[in-house]
Amino acid sequence: MRKITLVVLFVMLTTAAAWAQASVSLGVKGGLNFANINTSTLGTAYNSRTGYHAGAFVNIKLTKLAIQPELIYSVQGSDISTATSSQSIDLAYVNIPILLKFYLVGGLNLQAGPQFGFLASATQGGTDIKSLVKGSDTSVALGAGFDISKFVIDARYNLGLSEINDAAGSSAAKNQVFQLSVGFKLFKFGN
Repeated sequence: MRKITLVVLFVMLTTAAAWAQASVSLGVKGGLNFANINTSTLGTAYNSRTGYHAGAFVNIKLTKLAIQPELIYSVQGSDISTATSSQSIDLAYVNIPILLKFYLVGGLNLQAGPQFGFLASATQGGTDIKSLVKGSDTSVALGAGFDISKFVIDARYNLGLSEINDAAGSSAAKNQVFQLSVGFKLFKFGN
């Protein structure tokens, strides 16, 4: 029993010491999306579509490592064209990336983590297609960034892992999004 008590006490003191050295920043961010849908529908070309994203983040930094959960509204989709027509697929998601950031030198960092998305709207050529698109999306986010005082610059690639097409008999389709972001830290607590 005494060993267990000592182990628990050691873990609590180590955790408290780590949090005492932590800094927590709250901020907002936004930027451009260069999105596409990865699918192989015969006779149809899926081309990159420019959208935007905006939201908030919390950065919890412990020396060289940080955890950064975000809440982001993201406009994605694709421009599609066939031999006879062209139109756009507009997909809007509320995304929750949870990133692990590793700081290399100064504010330069590498980022990776899961992203969970929830479909807000889906249209194709102005027609509502929300019933044909799955309500959730899972991606892996990979990127790099630079923190300059209160400013944050990020470049990130979100690779879709889950199938987004919910229509029976349709080709497999996954989101692919490249994001460029700028952000501003509104508040900072700790070291």
